[in-house]
Amino acid sequence: MWDLIAFAATLAATAFGFVTARRFVRERLKFVDAAQSWRAPLVAGLVAWAVATPVVWLLPLVTGLTALLFGVSVALGARAGARDIRIERRINPGQI
Repeated sequence: MWDLIAFAATLAATAFGFVTARRFVRERLKFVDAAQSWRAPLVAGLVAWAVATPVVWLLPLVTGLTALLFGVSVALGARAGARDIRIERRINPGQI
């Protein structure tokens, strides 16, 4: 049962990281040229991983893999948000 809870927490953190990063880049960093570079998702992912690592260390159910997956999902979300801006994809606020 604890494994299932840990898996759900990992899945929730990963989905939250992706959706939040994508929305932030698409809505707030629309006119920032640096958000379109290849370094922006890399920096965002590394910072998210660095912030999540001490939090994961304090929580008993989740492991370092959760922090790593959170960092990767933030990086992929930032990349997806930048791609949305480049191709001028119009997404409704209620849509992911």
